Order: sequence, then structure tokens, then C-alpha cells
Amino acid sequence: MAGVVYQDSSCVYPGAERPAVDKLNLEIADGEFLVLVGPSGCGKSTSLRMLAGLEEVSSGGIFIGDRDVTHLPPKDRDIAMVFQNYALYPHMTVAENMGFALKIAKIDKATITKRVEEAAKLLELTEYLGRKPKALSGGQRQRVAMGRAIVREPKVFLMDEPLSNLDAKLRVQTRTQIASLQRRLGITTVYVTHDQVEAMTMGDRVAVLKDGLLQQCDTPRAMYEKPANVFVAGFIGSPAMNLIEVPIVEEGVKFDGLTIPVSRDALGVASSGGAKTLTVGVRPESFDLVGDPDGAIAASVHLVEELGADAFAYCAAHVGDHDVDLIVRVDARAVPMKGDTLYVKPRASETHLFSASSGERIEA
Repeated sequence: MAGVVYQDSSCVYPGAERPAVDKLNLEIADGEFLVLVGPSGCGKSTSLRMLAGLEEVSSGGIFIGDRDVTHLPPKDRDIAMVFQNYALYPHMTVAENMGFALKIAKIDKATITKRVEEAAKLLELTEYLGRKPKALSGGQRQRVAMGRAIVREPKVFLMDEPLSNLDAKLRVQTRTQIASLQRRLGITTVYVTHDQVEAMTMGDRVAVLKDGLLQQCDTPRAMYEKPANVFVAGFIGSPAMNLIEVPIVEEGVKFDGLTIPVSRDALGVASSGGAKTLTVGVRPESFDLVGDPDGAIAASVHLVEELGADAFAYCAAHVGDHDVDLIVRVDARAVPMKGDTLYVKPRASETHLFSASSGERIEA
């Protein structure tokens, strides 16, 4: 096993105007589960494929342990990849699929059988070893693909959106199995997904990419509580953080009749360059519902999303000089009706401040 280092790693596709991955610097510890997440086209799969040797590194380097693997072919990198479409051989049994890479490597039959049986036991596939892929469900096929990676005993697991072909319930179940299995095996894992809920629930750390650039890499909790910029704030969290541009006043920032205090240092940073406004981020759960409209934001309910234990009201409000959309967590046992007006106040201690021009976080 080994850690992974991206060192100013870039990938530029022929004819492209900008890099698909631009000077990525990232250190992944030995045994860590790191999730690469971001919207479509952000460079997450390209970053994974660069590590796998399936995309050429245009500049910079990639290291697995102490080895520079930047220009090594995939077969010499000691990695195992789990693909989105499983990539199983339809004419082979589960056991043959799982042991095929070992057979090609000319490992003796007894060792292959032992490793396949051990992996099958881990993945609860023992009773399916004699079946062919067409006789398996999607979740079982995914576990076979995992087993094929496990038997190779690689230094690094690479997983490219392995759950995207599964239904919602099976995705939740399988992601739990994958995270649990990785922690038992202790193998360094780089996992790509576009689903931020998947990223937050699986990774030891999460790396958010946008337009080929790394935006932030941190633990899920730290990223939720201290997003580095407006993009991360709006991307991480479900439902998304409310981001509202409000005017700067002497005491802080002003939401119509409500002023939220902000430290002088933060106001100084925010107003540098003559800026008159600040972007304030408020999580849906960071609003207090109040009965008195005085000093509160009046939010008109358009839709209520009921999720059992939680409920979220999607509202329209007027803040400053413009209309904004707000998402507010409400009591699931007493949900408002469409057309109702909620009076809400953001909790000053739970607000996030961002520069209106650069989008970067400002510490309150």
C-alpha cells in the first residue's frame, strides 16, 4: 500500500482552449479514502484517469508511494480500477472474472482460488462464483467488479462513479459496503462521483473541483462548516446553502429591517476595493422561525419538500433591492402550506461570509 501525490499535474486535451485538469496539487495519505467530486466537466474523472495512466499528463508529476509513475503504463502502476459499467466478461463465471488478472499475471491456480474465495467471502458472493454476469443483479455485478480489484492486492483502488448504474436504495446500501470494506482492507482509495451526498458520506476527505481547478480539500465536516468559497458553499450540502448578496453597513450586513453584526476586520476585508455588498451564506437549518415580522425576513412558501424526519420550505423573499429564493428547514410535524408567509431570521453565529467580487471566504 502507498499514498498518492499529484504535483502540479495538468492534462490538456488536443485542441482544447484550457486544461481539463490545471496544476492539481493533492496529497492522499496511505490508507485514505479520498473522494473527487464536482459537476460534469470539472476534471474529476480526468484526474483519476491520469493516476491510472489512461490519460497523458501534460505537465507536472504523479507519485504512488516513492515511485514517479507519471509516464509509466497502467500495468506497471500497481493500481486496480472499478469502472462505472462493471466491464465484466459475459462468457466467464464470477470466479473466472475475479481471477482473470491473476491468471494473466501467471499466478498459480491455488493462489488464485484462495484469493478469489477470500474476496467472495468478504463481498458475500460465495454462492454466486459459478454464475455468469447475466444471471446477477446490478448490485451483485458491482460487487464482482470490486472483487476483481481486491484479489489483485493493489497499492491503490481507483473507482470511477461505480454506483451510478444502481437504483437509489441499492446505491445507499452499496456505498455503505464500499466504505466499510475500504476501511477493513486499509487500501488507499480514490473515488470519483458527481453526487455530493455520496462524497460526504463516504470520504475521509473530499476534494471539490471546478473547471479543472481544485477548490478545496478537507474532511466532510470541515468543508460543510467552513466552505472555502461560494462555489463550494453552494455545491456541498443538501439542500444547498442560501447565498444572498446584501449591503454592508457600519455594524455589519443588512437584511432589510435586520442587521447581522460582522467584525470590523471582516468588514474591512469585504469592503476593500470599494465593495458595497457582501455575499452571506445561510444553511437551511440556520434560520429561526419567528412569529413577529419586526426585523425578520418575510418568505412566501412556494413548495414544501417532506422527507420524513425533515421538511424544507422553498420560499421567495425580498432582500435589499432584489428578490431571492430561500430554502428553510421547518418542523416536519407542522409543515406550512403553499402560499403561507414565514418570518425567518438567520442565526448570526451560523452565517458564512464571502467576498461579493472574488467569492472567497471571509472569516467573521
